Amino acid sequence: MIFNSEPIIHVTDAHIFQGLDAVLQNVTFTIEKDEFVFLIGRTGSGKSSLLKTLYADLNLKMGNAEIVGYQLANIKKKDVPYLRRKLGIVFQDFQLFPDRTVADNLFFVMKATGWKDKKAMKDRMIEVLMRVGLADAATKMPHQLSGGEQQRVVIARALINKPSILLADEPTGNLDPDVAEGIFQLFTEINQQGTAILMATHNHDLLRKYPYRVLKCEKGKLLDSKKDDISINTSY
Repeated sequence: MIFNSEPIIHVTDAHIFQGLDAVLQNVTFTIEKDEFVFLIGRTGSGKSSLLKTLYADLNLKMGNAEIVGYQLANIKKKDVPYLRRKLGIVFQDFQLFPDRTVADNLFFVMKATGWKDKKAMKDRMIEVLMRVGLADAATKMPHQLSGGEQQRVVIARALINKPSILLADEPTGNLDPDVAEGIFQLFTEINQQGTAILMATHNHDLLRKYPYRVLKCEKGKLLDSKKDDISINTSY
């Protein structure tokens, strides 16, 4: 597989705000197209705020950040949906519509991101469910699925538009260890096929087991294992 030499995320001297508070200052980092990167830090240290800034749910008020070709410092509201078509976002709490089938949850995202051809939509829905190991789940309601299966639906939803990068906020946080391991393996397979991953996690077992690059939010700064000595412990 041939990768573009341009990084998929390029952040320079950014200040990440939550409301009026700058939770992270002078943030500078890049992520390449084929990278898998962990994002760690204590609760409240800025992990979720950083991810929300990257998918333009929070405004970038100071500094510069480019993700999948979009400059976040001056992005217009009308361009945010187009940005998100190039991203896959995976939430800890699933955020599935409980009154719609799995298929309808996926169709909702397709319609919201500009899909119109019904056959193409159905084909893509089947394709992504097969990709995450849920070929027989299209007609089921979310409450009929286990937590791990619901998270697989969320990953399928994130893959709909063939994103360049997945931004995952504690995707295994609510899952049993064995289920969490299976979900993580799915992320590694997606990464190996060329999609970059930025995953916020508190799971120190994963951090010790897999030697991926680590970004750590700590005391208002973002440390990077490429240049900083980051200790992996259970205190975050």
